[in-house]
Amino acid sequence: MPSSLQGLSPLAATDALFFERAGARLGRPDAERLVQQALEGMDDGELFLEYRESEAIALDEGVIRSATFDTSSGFGLRAVLEAETGFAHSDEISESAIRRAAETVTQIRSGRTGTLAAGPRATNHHLYPDINPLAEGAFATRAAMLSELDAYARARDPRVVQVMASLSAEWQAVQIMRPDGQRVADIRPLVRMNVSVVVEQDGRRESGGHGLGGRYSYTRLLAPDVWKGAVDEALRMALVNLGARPAPAGEMEVVLGAGWPGILLHEAVGHGLEGDFNRKGTSAFAGLMGKRVAAPGVTVVDDGSLPERRGSLTVDDEGTPTGRTVMIEDGILTGYIQDRLNARLMGVAPTGNGRRQSYAHAPMPRMTNTIMLGGDATTEDMIRSTKRGLYAVNFGGGQVDITSGKFVFAASEAYLIEDGRVTTPVRGATLIGNGADAMTRVTMIGAEPALDPGIGTCGKAGQGVPVGVGQPTLKMTGLTVGGTGGS
Repeated sequence: MPSSLQGLSPLAATDALFFERAGARLGRPDAERLVQQALEGMDDGELFLEYRESEAIALDEGVIRSATFDTSSGFGLRAVLEAETGFAHSDEISESAIRRAAETVTQIRSGRTGTLAAGPRATNHHLYPDINPLAEGAFATRAAMLSELDAYARARDPRVVQVMASLSAEWQAVQIMRPDGQRVADIRPLVRMNVSVVVEQDGRRESGGHGLGGRYSYTRLLAPDVWKGAVDEALRMALVNLGARPAPAGEMEVVLGAGWPGILLHEAVGHGLEGDFNRKGTSAFAGLMGKRVAAPGVTVVDDGSLPERRGSLTVDDEGTPTGRTVMIEDGILTGYIQDRLNARLMGVAPTGNGRRQSYAHAPMPRMTNTIMLGGDATTEDMIRSTKRGLYAVNFGGGQVDITSGKFVFAASEAYLIEDGRVTTPVRGATLIGNGADAMTRVTMIGAEPALDPGIGTCGKAGQGVPVGVGQPTLKMTGLTVGGTGGS
């Protein structure tokens, strides 16, 4: 953050950014008055003020191919009455711009009046350090580290023919103003590193990648043991794929690795447990509260309160403190994740999952860190009990249909299991199934859940937000595996 803001509380820092800096075109008393006038007679709403700094550096073939720095700021004004939302935004934070936005959002009033919902509860928790990663050291130092990373990767193995790496960071400051005078602020750091390595042998090329990040200092990523570890992991995956043969196809038992494979859980189950889809009846889980939706032992939580995790937030983008929401407990559906609007309409409390990509977007129910809790099995037990199956250690991308629950996921690192032993690495394996059905097919759950390394971004309705996933190793029966290696 700017040095003048160092040591200030989030509320004081955002006051300085939005109302007190040189050239500011909006005073705090005027902002509060305009919000109160615009949202009079509404059920809910807020003024969301945002300032963001971001940078990204990308290296390819030993050369810095791109280096960007960007600042943005603006506001979003939202009015909520019954199930209707009026929303307007602008990159100009001024009294005149907010007046124009108010003229737009108040169109939903149409002679009606509501009762303002109680504001979010306060919290003293802070889940990430008071730092601006972009202000830590010189930009040139980060670029030099990427060049050093490239040299290290090429020296590790003569088969390395291409190295791609990137660093990115952002610093986001938000203040939320409500018509009852309540104000909530948050200062959010975020960093990420990605490494991709291409290897070649006998005319065949394969790639491997690794990434990590979170809401912490840039200096953690710049530590040699950290970035060298990322290179080593990317190279290991590339070499595994170099020796892999085409994956077989057919229905088989699947052992999923711990950590990042939880993206299947996120996509196939988590989205279906967001409040808006269930209120509207479009989720495969709609109307199943209190019913069995997964195998015994399956417990799934969404927890936005984990310190320094990529998907964590001290408060969500409506000002509600995040927490731990149990969505499935021992196989029984127990809860949905909620923003304020859907929680009010469903007669439940918001869970701190109202999120938006930026000031230019209205909030909606979104996941934070979605995790399956552990059981009592071991990975060895799962593999030993599998006659013929797939051990999917890492995943690439995937897609899911929220209404039907159908999903397709590509495994980036996978092995055959034959007669209770892990044998040949395979490439091109995809997992095909239905989220609601797949959760009933979990037969063994590992004792140690793991979180992903901090690389997740979730898309919904055109908005992307950082998220985390996690799970223990688990075994599922009867999944369809797609591949080109025959059955």
